Amino acid sequence: MLSTMQDVPLTVTRILHHGMTIHGKSQVTTWTGEPEPHRVTFAEIGARATRLANALRDELGVDGDQRVATLMWNNSAHVEAYLAIPSMGAVLHTLNLRLPPEQLAWIVNHADDKVVIVNGSLLPLLVPLLPHLPSIEHIVVCGPGDRSGLAGVAPRVHEYEELIADRPTTYDWPELDERQAAAMCYTSGTTGDPKGVVYSHRSIYLHSMQVNMTESMGLTDKDTTLVVVPQFHVNAWGLPHATFMSGVNMLMPDRFLQPAPLADMIERERPTHAAAVPTIWQGLLAEVTANPRDLTSMANVTIGGAACPPSLMEAYDKLGVRLCHAWGMTETSPLGTMAHPPAGLSDEEQWPYRVTQGRFPAGVEARLVGPGGERLPWDGESAGELEVRGPWIAAAYYGGADGEHLRPEDKFSEDGWLKTGDVGVISTDGFLTLTDRAKDVIKSGGEWISSVELENALMAHPDVAEAAVVAVPDEKWGERPLATVVLKEGAAETDYEALKSFLAESGIAKWQLPERWSVIDAVPKTSVGKFDKKVIRKQYAEGELDVTQL
Repeated sequence: MLSTMQDVPLTVTRILHHGMTIHGKSQVTTWTGEPEPHRVTFAEIGARATRLANALRDELGVDGDQRVATLMWNNSAHVEAYLAIPSMGAVLHTLNLRLPPEQLAWIVNHADDKVVIVNGSLLPLLVPLLPHLPSIEHIVVCGPGDRSGLAGVAPRVHEYEELIADRPTTYDWPELDERQAAAMCYTSGTTGDPKGVVYSHRSIYLHSMQVNMTESMGLTDKDTTLVVVPQFHVNAWGLPHATFMSGVNMLMPDRFLQPAPLADMIERERPTHAAAVPTIWQGLLAEVTANPRDLTSMANVTIGGAACPPSLMEAYDKLGVRLCHAWGMTETSPLGTMAHPPAGLSDEEQWPYRVTQGRFPAGVEARLVGPGGERLPWDGESAGELEVRGPWIAAAYYGGADGEHLRPEDKFSEDGWLKTGDVGVISTDGFLTLTDRAKDVIKSGGEWISSVELENALMAHPDVAEAAVVAVPDEKWGERPLATVVLKEGAAETDYEALKSFLAESGIAKWQLPERWSVIDAVPKTSVGKFDKKVIRKQYAEGELDVTQL
């Protein structure tokens, strides 16, 4: 028996139309570094997105599912591209501006991008790559920046504002298949070549609905979200689409991502919510500790991309800002879990839930798999690799312009589940606690040591700004932990014995305590702000670290 319900495709086009009409008065505010930021309403965003679609079709020849790339900061023009490109049937391809140049060129060529929309301030990054990007036919430059480097090396160059000026504010939007490609992001390529994840209109629509639910970010048109997480990082965690669906105002930092301007824009614009990786909030905490600002408007912060140290949560609690842990990845769009404690608990009783990665929403199924492929119970103790599936979770990687999509065995199970590479436990009520990445877990004498647990404990020390722990070879035990620490400015001379004692006092088992220690200037990070532990392992192997063994 079939239902009697209408079969209306779930598309980005419908998000665009809903936001520009129902929530037309909501605003996107872009920080400019000037006395006044740039403000534009959702209605104006919709009109400009429509003009952009007309320009891409009529002037640049985008008439199908060609890839249109963006190399842009978080700003209102980027939001216009987010909405216009998928709605016209093309594919939005956000480029990670922090990748090494050779990886960036590889990604553009692999995706077969035809057009690049680029902020003027990022032209010094793009111009040297142009001789190596044969598929690029048009460059559209948006905002201030030196254009002189484009002379003689670029294909057709267009000015964004001139291109969309005088274009119609109506468009015959095609009725798209909701399973058609809408956008694509590439993984950061920390191991091997980056891998392309292609999101459908349907997956973006359903993911946006989940982001807006109270068990996720639960924002309304009374809220303003500070979108620090880059728009090239898993579609800014889905916020541009979700906010246009629900009318949430957006505050976009553009290129002003340093702690001081972030503190200024929070104090002046009074956002109620924000989203970014832990390193952003660590830097902001140091800034407002040295130069106090009023952050109290920002009652809730979604923090993900890496494990958040409990000490960082405690510090922000004292400032009246609640950090909420989330977990996800490029392949999961990214929302996988959020750590909202169950109802009816005191602050003290909530804490064990807050420090987990969170609970799975209805759209994400999860299972734990042991080393031999066995299913493990949700008992809060049995640790295994997390596998997930759901309507906004990847089933394959993009195979290139002429290739089939790829399903490598180490990334997807035979029955279609995504192998996340994360090791953890799940409680009986569905809260996920990740103990490590599978590649980062320390196997010492046949037992596992969690590098994340050691890092979190170390970063609770008053003299430690950051800490990264990696496995290094050991003749007796196979592997042992090496603790690398970044000291806070003005910290006392390092005493490794004191740090080791601090770990023991915090509850770390004696056999897990590191014998090898090193002070470093900064923890190496990936293009999206995660600790890049392979760099530390390489530095240790090549004798570049000053290591003390206790």
